[in-house]
Amino acid sequence: MPEGDAVYRTAARLRGALDGRVLTRSDFRVPRHATADLRGRAVLTTVSRGKHLLTRVEGGLTVHTHLRMDGSWRVMPAGRRTAGGDQVRLILANEEWQAVGIKLGMVDLVTTADEPRLVGHLGPDLLGADWDPGEAVRRLRAAPDRTIGEALLDQRNLAGIGTIYRAETLFLRGIWPWRKVGEIEDLEGLVTLAHRLLEANKGHGGTVTTGDRRPANQTWVYGRAGRPCRRCGTRISRGEMGAQPQERLILWCGGCQPR
Repeated sequence: MPEGDAVYRTAARLRGALDGRVLTRSDFRVPRHATADLRGRAVLTTVSRGKHLLTRVEGGLTVHTHLRMDGSWRVMPAGRRTAGGDQVRLILANEEWQAVGIKLGMVDLVTTADEPRLVGHLGPDLLGADWDPGEAVRRLRAAPDRTIGEALLDQRNLAGIGTIYRAETLFLRGIWPWRKVGEIEDLEGLVTLAHRLLEANKGHGGTVTTGDRRPANQTWVYGRAGRPCRRCGTRISRGEMGAQPQERLILWCGGCQPR
């Protein structure tokens, strides 16, 4: 699933193509909004909120989308042929550009005033103007018996982190993923590091946590199961965290992240 930095970059691409331009095409290919028509309305802006995208248009309306596991937004010149079949869920176009939503996991059309119904439950956004490490720590500490690995993925605590940044942040802080939240003294240092990692990657493609942009050297543990740790040589472990069917991939180094 795309994480906060990838969604942030997607919002920037949508802004570049749609902001300030009047829609000449509005094609919702989801049953609930199949008759919706935004033609003639100018797009005001698109913002990211954690892993959510909010495209605001004239008349107090917001198009809410979420990429989930397989979704993407593709920006291309207006009039260019798009993918066929049922992959396309939404097209927003003006005279110059078209934004094509492929396999979007969520598509909603709501009043802008009603946005909190969709994203109001989220914690502080790691890449947002509302980022507040103190509030993120307060939310994490509200469930001290929860594992830190599960708590970091809960978007109600802090919004934007996914399996890649979870694994990399915990490795860099030397924390075993199954450790209880209440046992971790410096939670603010942990969430601040996650913020720094996403900030460092928000302006370019790929996820680099090692400082080395070569494809084989970009991460410490993610994508390296069974390979030796770059620091201590211990074989990187791979497992799953969370109750079914919400279990998610986790990777860690048993040497650098002791129980």
